[in-house]
Amino acid sequence: MSEAVRNLEPKAMWNHFADLNAVPRPSKKEERVIEFAKNFGESLGLSTIIDEVGNVIIKKPASPGMENRQTIVLQSHLDMVHQKNASTNFDFDKEGIKMYVDGDWVRAEGTTLGADNGIGVASIMTLLSSSDIAHPPLEALFTIDEETGMTGAMGLKGGLLEASIMLNLDTEDDDELTIGCAGGIDVTASGLYTEKEVPSNSFALKVTVNGLTGGHSGMDIHRGRGNANKLMNRLLMRAVNEFGISISTINGGSLRNAIPRESFAIVCVANDQEQGFKAWLSEFETEIKQEHNTTDPNLKVLIDSVESPAKVLKADFQIGLLRAVYGCPVGIYRMSPDIDGLVQTSNNLARVLVENGEYTVQCLTRSSVDSEKLDEAESIKALFELIGSKVEFGGSYPGWAPRPDAAIVKTMSDLYKKLFNEDAHVMACHAGLECGILGTNYPEMEMISFGPNIRGAHSPDECVQISSVHKYWNLLIETLMHIPEA
Repeated sequence: MSEAVRNLEPKAMWNHFADLNAVPRPSKKEERVIEFAKNFGESLGLSTIIDEVGNVIIKKPASPGMENRQTIVLQSHLDMVHQKNASTNFDFDKEGIKMYVDGDWVRAEGTTLGADNGIGVASIMTLLSSSDIAHPPLEALFTIDEETGMTGAMGLKGGLLEASIMLNLDTEDDDELTIGCAGGIDVTASGLYTEKEVPSNSFALKVTVNGLTGGHSGMDIHRGRGNANKLMNRLLMRAVNEFGISISTINGGSLRNAIPRESFAIVCVANDQEQGFKAWLSEFETEIKQEHNTTDPNLKVLIDSVESPAKVLKADFQIGLLRAVYGCPVGIYRMSPDIDGLVQTSNNLARVLVENGEYTVQCLTRSSVDSEKLDEAESIKALFELIGSKVEFGGSYPGWAPRPDAAIVKTMSDLYKKLFNEDAHVMACHAGLECGILGTNYPEMEMISFGPNIRGAHSPDECVQISSVHKYWNLLIETLMHIPEA
């Protein structure tokens, strides 16, 4: 099916995207895609280096007549979020993404597509390999590990780049020019617990909450979508209070930067509570489906009989953990008082894993105000410390402060208006972009971010709009032609 993608226009770019998507490239495991990018640059006879953390930098001289223009950096990240539906049989470490064309959209079969940020990478590859696209001196910067810590951007040293302008090709709405973003911090609560024997005269069930929409925990956090971890916790808390169930395991969510779509729990229910519990669960499903009908129309609560587990949680730990997760904030904490419609601070309760005497709760807290980001993280830390958790912070990265008066902002705003007969939305976003981090070592560099329409990023519903890619590509080409003289 990927062959249909290769026939789309601009053909060179879509072919590079297909080549890239044939290479497994999960965050933290980018060895193969780093080698892929290195081989690509060297095959073109271009200066190609891999820095000490694994970022790939490829430099290409200006096309004839543009040698006196300012050098620009074209920047995208090589890694992608690997997430699939529970029913999809797919090995991200061994298989390439299976793509198909669906009308005006390109999608993947039950997995993330990798348009975030593969379209940006493919665009840069197209410019590097082209012999007929006019451009100033180019520096291609392919970073690693953007999705799970931004360690590539953090490890990039000053002095490797000469450019005065950076075009970051990593946003997801084709009518937006992004000039600022939120920073983030990982919050992890963990600990050990003592188990007890399964209550006698009970039966075991696997409870599943799934079918939620999910999405990007930055770009989609304001959409009010259901969080599978919170819904499962709500279910379990009420079931404990009303039916005295015992929990054996909980396994919900996956990646910090993805709104969790699925959660699973193994529970034990007293035999004499069977009919009442199952009837109540049906009522609970109806209740939460009504609440989330607009945002998560495919939400389901399922139960299956399973073999009795070996152990269950002790009652005091069980209720303590449920209360802590119940109190953990999800979604918007504060909207920006300065930029209309911008989420300033939020938290994603991304992962809850309870099994074999150990538990882990993972969050990603974002904010465009560093002090507020840390305050939100500290509030989560305080909450979980009440039940004796070890709480650690990691992966902190700064936001990107907007510079609306930068020359590249005016250049691209004017070009957008000229090309599409409407004004672009010049804005900041709540996602984490690498620009703020890269700017710490290149403080004088002007930066702007843009991209095509991508929907459902960080979820198996991810798709990219074909017509929007064409629009974005035209804006990119025109921008290269209008870079001013040095």
